[in-house]
Amino acid sequence: MIEFTFWDIVRNLLLAARWTVLLSLAAFIGGALVGLVVLFFRIAKNNWVKRIASGYIALFQGTPLLMQLFLMFFGLPMLGLRIEPWTAAALGLTFFASAYLAEIWRSGVDALPRGQWDAGASLGLHYLQELRLIILPQAFAITRAPTVGFLVQLIKSTALTSIIGFEELVRTSNAINNATFEPFKVYGLVALIFFVMCFPLTQYARRLEQRAGAR
Repeated sequence: MIEFTFWDIVRNLLLAARWTVLLSLAAFIGGALVGLVVLFFRIAKNNWVKRIASGYIALFQGTPLLMQLFLMFFGLPMLGLRIEPWTAAALGLTFFASAYLAEIWRSGVDALPRGQWDAGASLGLHYLQELRLIILPQAFAITRAPTVGFLVQLIKSTALTSIIGFEELVRTSNAINNATFEPFKVYGLVALIFFVMCFPLTQYARRLEQRAGAR
């Protein structure tokens, strides 16, 4: 058994938590960009385009994230594409996030009355201008709370990337536990770190919900 002081364990876990935060931010930003494209497809007037977006969302929402990560990490090399754990984790979580964010934002678009579209048309705005200037700003405002809530889910989902070898918080904690044989201490600290990362976002999402309900 390797001797680790309490502060050695804390220091190594905090260093690993940096990668959890970085991966969460990369996946959220990437998921937002891809999700915006999926949203445009989802609310398009062409039925075939809508079906493509609906199929994309159904695929990533209807299959386990772990399977998606496995396909990225183990499947792509079989097609001749060499991929590192970081890239596989970021891509897998990006596609996962994009499906959920697109559907969250679509609910915001659907919540707007038809008169918002008619008002834009009466001003002579074309479809993209209506989206950019009228529809999307209101839809994003309506869905801020569930968007922040999903970010909390995404942060916790990064734990699954340890399975494909990405050195984030959970994988580092497993290595420390295997060396120290102190699971309560090690995993207790991991739970505390995740709590510190997620609790402020949870409270912020709750305040956004309360503010929206008071309007």
